[in-house]
Amino acid sequence: MEYVYAALLIHKAGKKLTAKAMEATLTAAGVETDKARVKALLAALKGVDIDEALTSAAAMPVAAAPAAAGGAAPAEEKKEEAKEEKEEEEEVAGLGSLFG
Repeated sequence: MEYVYAALLIHKAGKKLTAKAMEATLTAAGVETDKARVKALLAALKGVDIDEALTSAAAMPVAAAPAAAGGAAPAEEKKEEAKEEKEEEEEVAGLGSLFG
């Protein structure tokens, strides 16, 4: 997450988003820099309009809005959440067996 924050900070400052700028920002924040992660993030952000992405993310509706529109009863929601969490735990356990 620190890498994304660094990229946003550099962008907000109006500087060019480069590996050198990312590494300097992360180092200044006391984060040990992983050059591979910096390179991967820069590759992922290539061609992305950060201002547009931030605007569209801010314009997304909040998760509570569908529930207010007449979703399931609170007790039913809790049951569904518990069921989903249990299924996720089972999936994780299944993947863990692959790695011994």
